[in-house]
Amino acid sequence: MTALRESNVTSVPLIGRGKVRDLYAVGDDLLLVATDRISAFDHVLGTGIPGKGKILTQISLFWFEFLADIVPNHLISADVAAYPAVLRPFASELEGRSMLVKRATMFPVECVARGYLAGSGWKEYRERGTVCGIRLPEGLQDGSWLPEPIFTPATKSQDGSHDENISFEQMEAVVGAADARELRRLTLALYAKAAAHAESRGLILADTKFEFGRAASQPGGPILLADEALTPDSSRFWDRAEWKPGGAQASFDKQFVRDYLERIGWNKQVPVPGLPEDVALRTKEKYLEALHKLTGRKLAV
Repeated sequence: MTALRESNVTSVPLIGRGKVRDLYAVGDDLLLVATDRISAFDHVLGTGIPGKGKILTQISLFWFEFLADIVPNHLISADVAAYPAVLRPFASELEGRSMLVKRATMFPVECVARGYLAGSGWKEYRERGTVCGIRLPEGLQDGSWLPEPIFTPATKSQDGSHDENISFEQMEAVVGAADARELRRLTLALYAKAAAHAESRGLILADTKFEFGRAASQPGGPILLADEALTPDSSRFWDRAEWKPGGAQASFDKQFVRDYLERIGWNKQVPVPGLPEDVALRTKEKYLEALHKLTGRKLAV
C-alpha cells in the first residue's frame, strides 16, 4: 500500500495543509482529510506511514461517539456516500480517511490534560517542580502517576513551531475567564472518561490534548470538540502491564520514528530525512494495535 502524502480534491477550494490533515471548504462546511504524513520534532518527514490517516480517522470517530454525552462535536458525517455530490468523484481517495464537519471558530489554545508526568511536563517539573505553574509533589519521576489529573493549556502554534505551555491565568487573558473555566472542566471530564476506558483495555492514557471551538453559524452557541480526538498523534498511550516510572514507557505512537531520527543524528532542521521501510512498518503496526485495543476493531490497511 502506498502512503497518501497529499490529497487532491480539486472540486472544492483547498484552505490549507497541516502536519497531517488537509482542509477544504465545502459550502458552509469543511472537509478534513487525514493523510499519511507523519511529523516528528515539529517537521513533516519525507516518508509517510501507509494507512495512518485511515487509522487516525477511525480512532477519532470512535471517541467522538463515545464522548458525545460530555460535549457535542463538529462531525457531520464520515460516510462518503452521504457527502455532497461535488465530492463523489473523489470517493475512493476520501473513503475511511475523511470527515465532513461544521466550520468552527476555534479557541486559540490547546487544552491539555495530564494524568502522568511526561514530555514537556516532566522537563518543567525537573527544572522547577511545576507544570504550567501548578506545583506538584516532590520526588516524582519521568512517567509517574499524578495524584489527580491536571489541566495544562498551551498556545497553538500558527507557523508549525512548537506549542508553548502557559498558565491558566494566561489562558484566561486569551479566551476570557468564563470560557477558560468551561474548557478546563470539559477537558478534565473528557480525560477522565477516556482514561477509564483505556484502562479497561489495558492502556494508560498518560496525557492528551483537545481542540475546541464554536460553530461559525452560532457564535454564541455551545462549545464543540473539534479537529481530532485521542489518537496516538495527540495522546500518549502506554502499555499498562509494562508501566514503570523512571524513564521512557512502552508507547503506542511514533516512538519508533523519534528513536530512528535520534539514532541517525538528525539535527532537527531541514532537509528532513525519510524513513526506512521497517521503521514505517513498525510504526503502522503500533497505530493499528492502538486502534484495536481502544475500539476492538481491526482495519485492513
